[in-house]
Amino acid sequence: MAGGSFFALGALTPKMAFASLLKEEPRSLALNNLHTGEKLDTEYFNGQDYVRKELTKINHICRDFRRNEIANMDKRLFDQVSAIQQLIGCNAEVTVISGYRSPATNEMLRKKSGGVAKKSYHMLGQALDMRLEGVPLAEVRKAALSLKAGGVGYYPKSNFVHIDTGPVRSW
Repeated sequence: MAGGSFFALGALTPKMAFASLLKEEPRSLALNNLHTGEKLDTEYFNGQDYVRKELTKINHICRDFRRNEIANMDKRLFDQVSAIQQLIGCNAEVTVISGYRSPATNEMLRKKSGGVAKKSYHMLGQALDMRLEGVPLAEVRKAALSLKAGGVGYYPKSNFVHIDTGPVRSW
């Protein structure tokens, strides 16, 4: 893999690796919402600034589809995804499983599953459940953990990795 040697360096110096991956270059993502089928190819950072119009599109695709509620997502999530892709050496499509969740949706999901946090970062627009198409989930997890940029949850039975911009932790 193209990112293999850098990935080894990233494991040794994760904070530096995350910062060095986010050079002042354009950042693009291809997103696909699993539940709505919506797709978005976006350059959300133009090399100097975040592009508000593109972040608005990302907010829409990451909305609480159950209630059709949109929130401002933390742009650092998408920087994490870009950094994960660079570490792995791919630009695979990002399947969005869950982005923003309204408090009502979060509570409904908590009643259905024991794996949903009461004070979920999803309700703050600071969490993303995702996978990279064609990339082994364990690789995505390993890259996300190496960044030490927030929380990382691993859900192989449900086929997704959770990332957030909260404190560094993993489960």
